[in-house]
Amino acid sequence: MRKRGHWSLGNGRWSKRTGTFVDFSGHSPMYRACYPSRERGVTLVELVISIVIVSMAAAAVLGVLSLLAKGSADAMIRNQAVAIATAYLEEVRLKNFVANGKEGSRGLYDDVSDYDALQDKSVVNGGVGARDQLGNGIAGLGQYTVTVTVGPGTLGSVPVAAVKRIDVNVQHPAGVNLTISGYRTAL
Repeated sequence: MRKRGHWSLGNGRWSKRTGTFVDFSGHSPMYRACYPSRERGVTLVELVISIVIVSMAAAAVLGVLSLLAKGSADAMIRNQAVAIATAYLEEVRLKNFVANGKEGSRGLYDDVSDYDALQDKSVVNGGVGARDQLGNGIAGLGQYTVTVTVGPGTLGSVPVAAVKRIDVNVQHPAGVNLTISGYRTAL
């Protein structure tokens, strides 16, 4: 087929001027062989290497995120244990110093010595966990075991008979074991 002085040959044309076959970019097959196109795709090896690098980076980021998530849950459990221990210690310290006999239930405790050997077991150990000052279980805190011990203490120049040391221990199955101590004096 003849069109304006050129012969059509599929994806190119025959140039009468140069006497060679040229493609639609205007270059001959010899030019294309010597100067390959600068526009090339990605080889399979390059693609596999980039996938491996991206997956290693993603695995590292996900590992760090999982450690952070675990650490934040542990921090919440520790903070709850501190709050429970502080509440128990404050409850005991607000009671009278002078003992007038051991009461039968927690709601009737009226002096520091009544709390000696108090143990509120967790649900796992057959109890109800942390309790309020009347002995009622506190919702959501059933996994904690709380132990209170009261004994003689020393506090500077205060006579030993006028000081009681209060130790509150809080434990949780996640590995939290916290003890805080305080003193109650007769002065």
